[in-house]
Amino acid sequence: MHIQIRMHIQKTNRTLNRFKSLYLLFLFVFLAIKADAQQIFSNNNHQFTDFRQPLDITPPALAGSFGELRANHFHSGIDFKTNQQSGYPVYATADGYISRLRVQNSGFGLALYINHPNGFTSVYAHLSRFSPKIAQEVKKIQYQKKSYEIDEFPNPDYISVRKGDIIAYSGNTGSSGGPHLHFELRDTKTEVTINPQLLGIQIPDNVPPVISSMYVYRLNGKPFNEFTPKQYFQVAGANGKYTLNKVNTINLAGEVGFGIVTTDKHSGNSGLNGVYSIELFLDGKRIFTSALERFSFENSKAINSHIDYPTLINLKKSIQKSFLAPGNPLQIYSNVINNGIINFDDGQIHEVKYIITDSKGNKSTLAFNVLSNPKATLNTPKQPNGITFSYSKLNEYNEDDVKVILPKGTLYDDLNFVYKKLPKLNTNAFSPIHQVHNNLTPLHVGFELWIKADSNLTKYQSKALIVNSNGVNQGGSFENGYVKTKPKNFGKFYIAIDTIAPSIIPINIANGKNMAGISKMSFRISDNLSGIKSFNGYIDGKWVLMEFDSKSASLWHSFDEQTSTGKHNFELIVTDIKDNVKRYAIEFFK
Repeated sequence: MHIQIRMHIQKTNRTLNRFKSLYLLFLFVFLAIKADAQQIFSNNNHQFTDFRQPLDITPPALAGSFGELRANHFHSGIDFKTNQQSGYPVYATADGYISRLRVQNSGFGLALYINHPNGFTSVYAHLSRFSPKIAQEVKKIQYQKKSYEIDEFPNPDYISVRKGDIIAYSGNTGSSGGPHLHFELRDTKTEVTINPQLLGIQIPDNVPPVISSMYVYRLNGKPFNEFTPKQYFQVAGANGKYTLNKVNTINLAGEVGFGIVTTDKHSGNSGLNGVYSIELFLDGKRIFTSALERFSFENSKAINSHIDYPTLINLKKSIQKSFLAPGNPLQIYSNVINNGIINFDDGQIHEVKYIITDSKGNKSTLAFNVLSNPKATLNTPKQPNGITFSYSKLNEYNEDDVKVILPKGTLYDDLNFVYKKLPKLNTNAFSPIHQVHNNLTPLHVGFELWIKADSNLTKYQSKALIVNSNGVNQGGSFENGYVKTKPKNFGKFYIAIDTIAPSIIPINIANGKNMAGISKMSFRISDNLSGIKSFNGYIDGKWVLMEFDSKSASLWHSFDEQTSTGKHNFELIVTDIKDNVKRYAIEFFK
């Protein structure tokens, strides 16, 4: 009997050892495959993870990739396509607990955050609705706060979830441009967002990136700006192999930077997305790498330093520069020599090569020759006379009726700052127009702007704000004869006032109407200038939840058991940022 037990134990141990060997082999292969996509840049050894897909749509297809170039930010997650429909079940990708419940008029719209034991947080955004249990808790919080918008951080024991639980349904809420699921994975401790494809979220992809064009920037020892001469080069090729079209060798002299236009497409139904990494080589030596593995949200706006910002503003084209401004805070770069700037001054022929890689490891190359030719110079156009602002210092500009303050960290590079005063407009203007440099220079953070008001502003001080040349509100408050605010971009600014209350347009309700059999009352609300600050609905004097969609300016209340049959009084109060109030009051029947 003892011999049989011992033999059984030995057999079991042999089986377990074989299983361990197979598991270790699988893990090694998996990590090797995973490392293939990461070998470019990462010093972060991402642990083996076991996340499931957040949707059951197969094969998964992306409308947006991680790190994709967006307006004023890198895309912080991946956008799953949902067949242009809302309402697909969204699943918890792993065990954990709901760590954040968020409802926004814009932004993410309806969003959920789940903390997982493995040190990551998953994020699900633009949802159409939450699962019943979560929706009940959200509604309870909204009534407690008397607010549609909430941003709550529940305790770990508040709502726990298991991998594969339905937590919500896909949608199009917030600032979404169409039905999809925005999905992120973040480091729970640092809140740094990480490329989900490097953490086990699989997207079919055997298609290499596309290289559309290449640019040469003649820097000539000066900061990059809208005056920097650049040359466009057309690119020919496909399937990962590209060359310059009808050009074998480029003649260049002096300090030069390169830029590239490149996109990626996954297999199947995926849209045109961003690439993972860009590498630039000179004579076989890597001199620049950008890789979108992870980034912190506070630095995401530095995308405007990563790209050729003047060209984006003027031509709506995104050229990714392969050279760095000294004040660029992004940590997506490695292997950078001389900030990616090359000085062609030796009269020799050099090989320049780009290697573009997607998150799956598919590669595309563009190689060409450069002849260092001292005769191939291009002069930088003369810039307007201005004041030198240093990117590494606080900068101030003062006139009798305007103050401009740029905190340290506002600029990415030294700036030839230019200011002009322009004539006052005839309507709704309480100051001259102040042209603060121009809109072709990107800023990392907003700057302080103080504009002295005309004497006839006195009775409108509480209604004063600053607008740009397009009449768009920049915010503002009156203080010591000035209106001050913090614009995010340079441009033309003046003082205006907002004395007009918001607009309320009822859609399906009117005084005395019988709403029996109708699920909700609907409105459209808007404001002429400062923007909507709040909206509150009351039935028989009690606050009721009003839901809002900023894209359509639609506002509605869904009837529930709290509204009994019979006659009711309803009041809607909408207030703008300058405290102008609009009221709508009626009786209705249910």
